[in-house]
Amino acid sequence: MVYVTRGLVETLLRLASEAEPDDVTISLAVTPAGDLPDADLPDETPVFTDFYLPSAGASVKAVFGVDLGTPAGQTQGRFVSHPDGYMGVSKTDDLHEVIFVGIPPWDIDAFGAFDRAGQAQEITVLDVEPPEKYPQ
Repeated sequence: MVYVTRGLVETLLRLASEAEPDDVTISLAVTPAGDLPDADLPDETPVFTDFYLPSAGASVKAVFGVDLGTPAGQTQGRFVSHPDGYMGVSKTDDLHEVIFVGIPPWDIDAFGAFDRAGQAQEITVLDVEPPEKYPQ
């Protein structure tokens, strides 16, 4: 079972829709359910709540080949859009532990999750808000 917040799903699908006909690849991070008071899950359960904009740090990556937009080792998932309508993991997708895929018409019914082997995973969309995070 893969848990994800409704707000994250809606945001990812909106970004994919805005990028069409191009595809998007977005790194995703989890929050332990214990930090989500309304999640009603065991405290250690990972819930996908956050994303890192794909354009953050793009100029440094283009020049030096280093991705500064995504903290190393801090993303457990990836969202990829497939404007061609393919609901699955393709050979060109960046693989992660969990790969979320969105396809047209960019709604909740056109959103799926897969493991790195391409096997479909069951998704539970939670109506909870992630905690606000502030830079320290």
